[in-house]
Amino acid sequence: MSASAETSRIAPAGALVHIVDDDLAIRDSLAWLLKSRGIASRQWEGGEAFLSGISAEESSPVACVVLDMRMSGMDGLATLDALHHKGVRLPVLFLTGHADVPIAVDALKKGAFDFVEKPFNDNALVDRIVAALIEAEERHQALKGRDLVGGQLASLTQRENEVMELLLAGKLNKQIADQLGVSMRTVEVHRSRVFEKMGVSNAVELANLVGPLRLGGLR
Repeated sequence: MSASAETSRIAPAGALVHIVDDDLAIRDSLAWLLKSRGIASRQWEGGEAFLSGISAEESSPVACVVLDMRMSGMDGLATLDALHHKGVRLPVLFLTGHADVPIAVDALKKGAFDFVEKPFNDNALVDRIVAALIEAEERHQALKGRDLVGGQLASLTQRENEVMELLLAGKLNKQIADQLGVSMRTVEVHRSRVFEKMGVSNAVELANLVGPLRLGGLR
């Protein structure tokens, strides 16, 4: 993506940025910068404070973390590890000095979103933060969609689920009827109910809806 294209993107409504840095001046500066772009933020004085407060915080699910690599006490990499251990998967953007770049690359391998070297360009930093927030929103929407489809699947009866599995396997109505030992009419009724409950009109739409869940290991 070109720099101009990325700059044109805006942060999702209600997004929140967690600023984790042991330098108050840096925290205040970043908070002011984000506020000037209409992005809300919350400041944390270090990794320990952030980790102790994040699980109980009732904030926007569309959020990201701007995390300093070198801090007194728990450093950035240890904070990332602990965050993942808690099951929190917010996009994490590291602020790092040139000497810490190899460590930051390791952080990317552990799932960090990106890193920005100090001294950073304000516009470039905000661009990356917005990109992280957009990713957070996409994750949130995907999870909501999976929850919805999971509920739809749970509403199927055992027989409807059996019919659905055979439909997804590419079986025709007659083949399904023979395999289940029921009439064609019974298969047609169950097929219609499956489509209705899943909110689709044909087997292709059903496969497109259920397929991502299977790939994600949710069933």
